[in-house]
Amino acid sequence: MEKADQKKLLQTYQAFPGQFGSIMLGTVSAEGLPQASYAPCVVDDERNIYIFVSGLSAHTQNLSATGKASALFIEDESKTSQIFARKRLSYDCTGSLLPRGSEQWEAIAQQFSERFGNIIKIMIDLPDFRIFQLKPQGGRFVMGFGAAYDIDPSNLDKLIHKSAE
Repeated sequence: MEKADQKKLLQTYQAFPGQFGSIMLGTVSAEGLPQASYAPCVVDDERNIYIFVSGLSAHTQNLSATGKASALFIEDESKTSQIFARKRLSYDCTGSLLPRGSEQWEAIAQQFSERFGNIIKIMIDLPDFRIFQLKPQGGRFVMGFGAAYDIDPSNLDKLIHKSAE
């Protein structure tokens, strides 16, 4: 791949999460039962994903129990030219609860408020709502057929082309 193509690919990868207001979320319970859901999110410059979720939800209970999640950003079906090759970015993540009232919690809550509006002002005061940080540990970025890239766990800016074996 030419250097210009590599640069464009990296720019596309870096910008991809910014197109979304939520993620598809995969978690697993302490008993090993999988659970799929979604959550509105904000993403920081280090690619950490923050979700503001109810303590009553299964994904919150699963994250609290295991600290593991899969986060998926995926192209809308209505915007894809090929349903079998939707653009997507998935991260394998470790999840940790931000302490309510901490400086980081307040800063992330403010970002949620700016992004999602008045609903957040209501939710902030509800005691069961929590903010989790999902920290990527690697993943995969797929641009289409034959264009799949592993994300280097030691450098989230490095994409490694995945060839058919």
